Amino acid sequence: MKIDFELRKWDREFADDLAIHANNKNIAANLRDAFPHPYTKKDAKDYIAHCIANEGRTQICRAIYVNDEAVGSVGIFVGEDVYRKSAEIGYWLSEKYWDRGIMSQAVKSICEKAFERFDIVRIYAEPFYDNTPSRKVLDNAGFSLEGVMMNGVYKNDQIKDYCMYALIR
Repeated sequence: MKIDFELRKWDREFADDLAIHANNKNIAANLRDAFPHPYTKKDAKDYIAHCIANEGRTQICRAIYVNDEAVGSVGIFVGEDVYRKSAEIGYWLSEKYWDRGIMSQAVKSICEKAFERFDIVRIYAEPFYDNTPSRKVLDNAGFSLEGVMMNGVYKNDQIKDYCMYALIR
């Protein structure tokens, strides 16, 4: 069942929603350690402040807004040095809204904005190999699997494989 959503610029008023929806072990398990669990209101405020401070300069971050709540995030982060023509995408969504087509559409939309805003030629993502739903999001958004990095990450006391996906301008 499809659900209507909006991508909105992050606002400090979203901190309560963010702290509630991000505080989920199932979400944190598939993200880098920089995404904490438990996820506190302070974490939410810090993240939102970072999004606001860097908006449009080195990144585009949007709240995924459904039914008057911020229920997820999607962001593009431009690289530095020899990676300055590339950007990484990161995203997560409240478990309550998984499997509804929201994230694939959000990823497509923010990638279009990033290619318009930044002088980049490539957007990449590095989901864990066993994160099939995230990989499906990227497939649905037009990304190509470039390879699998064997034993490339360490998460929750396990060495895991991760994938390299990219969308080329």
